[in-house]
This record gives sequence, structure tokens and C-alpha cells, in this order.
Amino acid sequence: MELLEARIRRDGKIRGGDVLKVDSFLNHQMDVELFNQIGQEFYRLFGGCGVNKILTIEASGIGIACITAQYFHCPVIFAKKNKTKNIAGDVYTSKVESFTHGKVYDIIVSREFLLPSDRVLLIDDFLANGSALQGLIQLVRSAGAGLVGAGICVEKAFQPGGGMIRGMGVRVESLARIASMSEEEGVTFC
Repeated sequence: MELLEARIRRDGKIRGGDVLKVDSFLNHQMDVELFNQIGQEFYRLFGGCGVNKILTIEASGIGIACITAQYFHCPVIFAKKNKTKNIAGDVYTSKVESFTHGKVYDIIVSREFLLPSDRVLLIDDFLANGSALQGLIQLVRSAGAGLVGAGICVEKAFQPGGGMIRGMGVRVESLARIASMSEEEGVTFC
């Protein structure tokens, strides 16, 4: 998606060679007009797949998933990283290692919101090592639901996650695929 790539070139900041900060428009301060274009593109890619639920993980994917869900006319479920009093009893759980935080989380979704009859689209802001997507895939499979695929805003194609998830037979559509990046050279897209 040229619009997203241009925004990454203009406003993205590379730190330490492997961290791309897009917090001024994607995952801290959110550019809702850009999200609207992203949602339209995910609908173009997955609109004919019978999606009736969108699943993401807290927190950065929630805004993108909500805007995207407007095009699919379906609810958004977000996997929580902490069990609360509001989510007790029947849940699906999976473990996810956060690339950004360097921490392993148990993610949880209440069984009442993820059903075997569902056709689920995963949405997330980044794909690097693939742990978050693996965790979400496990939740969908535990529910016996149909996995339509994954819509990713930014994929670091030089890291193993995209290849691993595609190798699992999951359709992955990334709107901006980064081939390489460095503080000196900037970002190169695939």
C-alpha cells in the first residue's frame, strides 16, 4: 500500500537497526484517516471471504481492527494479555512472546465470543517474529473456528515471522513489507 509506505518513509523512525517506531501515526497516536484507508484495503483483500469476526491482540491492533470491522460489518474481539474478574471461567488461552517488550504473555479470549461457526480475520499492526499471530491462530483453532487469514499493516520481511506463518498455510496480506532498514539507509520495501 503506497500510502502506508510513504508515511513510514516520512514519519517512521528506526532505532537500533531492528525497531521501527511508527508511534506518531500507527500505534500510539493514531491517524484515523490512514486507518480508514487501511480498513478499506483489508476489505478489498478479504471482503469475499465471509468474515464475521475480527480478532486482534491488545493493544496496538485494536484501533486498526475497529476501523477495519466497519467495512466487514462485524464485531472485533481482542485477546487480553491479563486475566481480569470480567473474564473468568471458560476461556481460550495461548502464550505470546512480545518482540517489543521482550516478555511472554498469556493471551485470553472468552469462549462466548469465539465460536466454531465463526470465520475469523486476524488484524495486527506488525509482523516480525510471528509470535503474536501464532498465539491468535492457536486461539482460533482451539475454538474450531475458520481462519480466513491475517491482515498486517507492517511486515518486517527480513525477520522469520511472515515465512513461518505462511508456511503454516495461513494467508497473510501485509500492506507494507520491509526488506531492510537501518538508521543510515532508511527503509527499503519489498
